[in-house]
Amino acid sequence: MFSKILLVAFVCMTLSARENPFMPAKSENFISSNQMVVQKPLRRATMKLPSDARVLQSVTVKYKKLDGSVATQTIELQNSIDWHLPLFISQSYLKEESSLVEEEQKLYKKRKIAQIRYATFYSYNKTLKVVTKDKLLRSFTLVNPHRVVLDFSRVSHLKSYTATPKESIFTKIRIGNHKDYYRVVVELDGYYKVKTEKIDDGYIVKLR
Repeated sequence: MFSKILLVAFVCMTLSARENPFMPAKSENFISSNQMVVQKPLRRATMKLPSDARVLQSVTVKYKKLDGSVATQTIELQNSIDWHLPLFISQSYLKEESSLVEEEQKLYKKRKIAQIRYATFYSYNKTLKVVTKDKLLRSFTLVNPHRVVLDFSRVSHLKSYTATPKESIFTKIRIGNHKDYYRVVVELDGYYKVKTEKIDDGYIVKLR
């Protein structure tokens, strides 16, 4: 009788035992190093903002934690920005920062971008300088594409003129003759607020 009781107890223990006592049960949660996916290390990620962006208010980063859950972290900034230059996140910033400085200097180089008999056009930063003795009758902006229109007083037989400056905020300058004035149309690479001012040797068009 006693031997039968031992036999039944042994069979029950065998049925409830795991095949491998060192492996967790199916109902248990665990993190296996063999299941971890190795991600590429962060070098540089960039984001290009649209041309009407002017102030960066905050930056939010979403990241995955060690346990697999997802969290976010935000920093408040309130800084003015230049949308021509990309935003980037990096953990090796020295090289990228120097390349951005070179890119900015290249974009904002002062140079002559167009010239006709009565006017010469220079670009620097976000400013267009028009050196001329002619009077500006009117100035206004149009969209699609965003452009500045300048009408200068002069009776002339000026032929149509077009200039397409490379690597400039002012992407195209078109000049055409009318009855008692000539019109200058300056196409821009994005959307800006425009202000035109009189200076000693002509006019300046400021973008912001």
